[in-house]
Amino acid sequence: MTADSVRLFWTFMVFIILTGLVGFYCLLITRNLIRALISLEILTKAVTLLFIVVGYVTGQQALVQALVITMIVVEVVVIVVAGGVILSVYRNDDSIDARNLRKLKG
Repeated sequence: MTADSVRLFWTFMVFIILTGLVGFYCLLITRNLIRALISLEILTKAVTLLFIVVGYVTGQQALVQALVITMIVVEVVVIVVAGGVILSVYRNDDSIDARNLRKLKG
């Protein structure tokens, strides 16, 4: 690794850590299911950026590109399914508050 690669890596690592912390904090604090879904999206974007930076620094761009594309596809599927669950909860309960999910016990 050259000095430029190390400097680039640590510059992006600061941004990735901050983005991950924001997503994790929002996920822990919020009771709104839509906000929780958005915070999950922020967390996955931080991980995706981490993969891209590590692939650039190590010179494994092809492998990382395949991993990131796979991760994006899985992320879209998870978001769509979670959105469908949230929509179903809203139709059933007229609320997207996570505390109301205890009422859905069967």
